[in-house]
Amino acid sequence: MRHCHSSSALPRALSAILIAAAAALSAARATAEAAPPAAAPPVIEAPSASDLAEIQRALGADRAAATPPPDPPRVELPSAAQRAIAPLNPSLSAVADFALAAFSRDQNLQTGGHDPTQSGFNLQGLELTIGADVDPYFKFVTHLVFGAEGFELEEAYASTTALPGSLELRAGKFLTRFGRANASHPHQWDFVDQPFVLGKMLGPDGNRGLGAELSWLSPLPWYLEVVLSETMANDACCARSFYGDDPSPVRGPQDLQTTLAIKQFHALSDDWSLATGLSGAIGPSPATPHALGTTILGADLYLKYRPITRQSFTTVSLQAEALGRRRETAVGTLTDQGIYAQALWRFAQRWSTAARYEIGNGPSGDPLDPEWAGDRQRVAANVTFFPTEFSRLRLQGSTDLPSWLPHPIFAGFLAVEFVIGAHGAHKF
Repeated sequence: MRHCHSSSALPRALSAILIAAAAALSAARATAEAAPPAAAPPVIEAPSASDLAEIQRALGADRAAATPPPDPPRVELPSAAQRAIAPLNPSLSAVADFALAAFSRDQNLQTGGHDPTQSGFNLQGLELTIGADVDPYFKFVTHLVFGAEGFELEEAYASTTALPGSLELRAGKFLTRFGRANASHPHQWDFVDQPFVLGKMLGPDGNRGLGAELSWLSPLPWYLEVVLSETMANDACCARSFYGDDPSPVRGPQDLQTTLAIKQFHALSDDWSLATGLSGAIGPSPATPHALGTTILGADLYLKYRPITRQSFTTVSLQAEALGRRRETAVGTLTDQGIYAQALWRFAQRWSTAARYEIGNGPSGDPLDPEWAGDRQRVAANVTFFPTEFSRLRLQGSTDLPSWLPHPIFAGFLAVEFVIGAHGAHKF
């Protein structure tokens, strides 16, 4: 009986184990089915062409903000192109001078071609200046003047820029460098009119002519320049002490005007400077054709005070010239002299005042100035207002005392000047 009981118990235990395993498997399957499925890996799509362009723009902007921009490239024209373009772009300027004048005598004694000569409105001149570098070796300048009597070629010359030995050569039509004031133009004057001795001896438009000039700058510790020129000796406007209107031909060097000048400049201190000069001109006269019949000698001085060691608009200057002349004429040898001295004080940025004294004499019977017989003195003073560096207004009065007239000549001027264009700075 005991054996039968053991045999039946084993199958029952095995069945219980199988039933428990099946129940556990069913529970695990139910749990797996109830859990959410695992997420699928993301799909990465390739960017479009527009997206790539936008990304590149953004990266470029970041680089520009992080690094400074490079310097713009320098464009240099070759020398041949520069020489071709330069003549097409010359510097141009125009200067207009007008004056309202009043004289106490209709027949006044003005000697300058740009001087006011009649009561009322006067056109002293409209000067057109054209200049440019021709090439690395020459530059060219011309001054064209339109006045009350019409058009005039005042100067037209070429000058060198690369001669050795501190030499410079210019050729054409030019104002000679006799003295200090002769080579200047009206817009450089401190007065409305020019000193009468210059018009009397050098000509109403200044001593000038066709010719050539050679200048040499010495190697001395101070500025010293020697100037030698040969010019035509005819034309009443510009060589009246020589041939003047006489049409005598040129047969040799003796028929030309020879001018020699020595110019010096000294810096006395930081604020003071001094320029001095000696000049001489020789040439023919109508009474002595083909011979040296006229000699003019001159000396000039220019002293200037302009403080640069402190801020100031003050400028004080003193200028003086003395001239003497000897001529062979049909009535014999004639001599005369003249001198002027003037002082200028610029007391404010836009205001200046100046005074001038002149004295000269004339021999009786002079074919050039038959009415000028005796001494002559003139005193002038003015005040000038500069609205800007391109315009000025000047009020001037003068008293003229010729010894051969019974009464003095009084004159008053109100002058205006306007400058446009690329006008260079004036020389000292």
